[in-house]
Amino acid sequence: MSDKLSPLAPAQSPALPDIPGVTCRVARARYKEWDRCDLTFVELAAGTAVAGVLTQSKCPSPEVEYCREALQGGKARGLVVNAGNANAFTGARGKEAVQKIVSLASAQLGCAETEIFVSSTGVIGVPLPQDKAESGLKAVFAAQPCDWKDAAATIMTTDTFPKMATTSAVIGGTTVHLNGIIKGSGMIAPDMATMLGYIFTDATVDAAFLQQMLSAATAQSFNCITVDSDTSTSDTVLAFATGQSGATALTSFDDEGADAFQAALSDLCMQLAHLVVRDGEGASKFIEIAVTGADSDDSAKRIALSIANSPLVKTAIAGEDANWGRVVMAVGKAGEPADRDRLAIGFGGVTVARDGLVVPDYDEAPVAAHLRGSEIDIAVDIGLGDGKAKVWTCDLTHGYIDINADYRS
Repeated sequence: MSDKLSPLAPAQSPALPDIPGVTCRVARARYKEWDRCDLTFVELAAGTAVAGVLTQSKCPSPEVEYCREALQGGKARGLVVNAGNANAFTGARGKEAVQKIVSLASAQLGCAETEIFVSSTGVIGVPLPQDKAESGLKAVFAAQPCDWKDAAATIMTTDTFPKMATTSAVIGGTTVHLNGIIKGSGMIAPDMATMLGYIFTDATVDAAFLQQMLSAATAQSFNCITVDSDTSTSDTVLAFATGQSGATALTSFDDEGADAFQAALSDLCMQLAHLVVRDGEGASKFIEIAVTGADSDDSAKRIALSIANSPLVKTAIAGEDANWGRVVMAVGKAGEPADRDRLAIGFGGVTVARDGLVVPDYDEAPVAAHLRGSEIDIAVDIGLGDGKAKVWTCDLTHGYIDINADYRS
């Protein structure tokens, strides 16, 4: 947790309503030498449905491997999140720590072990100390319920502010609520990032259908952000539906209210994803990159990510330099269909280059004014087809180096 607040942080945190069937508690396991809560325990009502999207890393943590198996059951009663230690690349000791946590939490709740979900975030390569996990769990089981902001703050590592969002939907005349908390600041790239996100709703949703909707929402949100192009070993987004609202159950898009719930879930995921970018390590500018005219939507996304992940583009934005040539470079290296002589590039709604050339009588003043702001728009038209995509990133400043040069200390 950083003492320096991101300049892109929201002016205030939203007020999240209670979600029936969800109780959050936090405690100190002291995984690091810090004086803060670092263990979160969420108790969920019996019958809660669960869905999840997990890291695509080929070196996942034992928590991710465990959750991948547990998700097959589709039910959840508890969630444990450890901050300060990723427990990744820790061999048998790491797996034993996860099993210890699962055993203690399931015994506390009187449920099957497969109904407990576990995440850890922090330094890679250090086994999670089982004694601290056990003492932390005993403390959290006895703790008083906490509010959403405390839960959001407890899952943080290098984050500078608690990240949370809320929305609602109407299902058959009944309003259901969706709350989300998330952490993530660095090691952020598409196909999930060092990002732990948790969504809670009082809607009744079939687990398989919830999985379908969460996967769709993730594709347009969490998988469209990047801070540094690095995909974590621990990325996890879990959605829990307690079914306590009394609304009609959702099992498919044929059900009344299903489209509204999908829209609300997608909106919530987008809010959370943008908060992660706004808290990117060392970030001073929030950048939206919109690519149109590509060969396909997938091609547009790959081009957009090539731009978003370019250190040269990101440092130019940090320096408020309208160096559109670096955008051309990033388009060209993406490995996707493109034609130099059809390409158009713009900043803040001002076209700077078209048909392979800088526009006649180009005036950099309005572009420079746009780049002095904190919200930056880059538009690229490939000029080949109908494919389009948007991704979001932040600039690259010396602050990123300051944070990551001594991350383990």
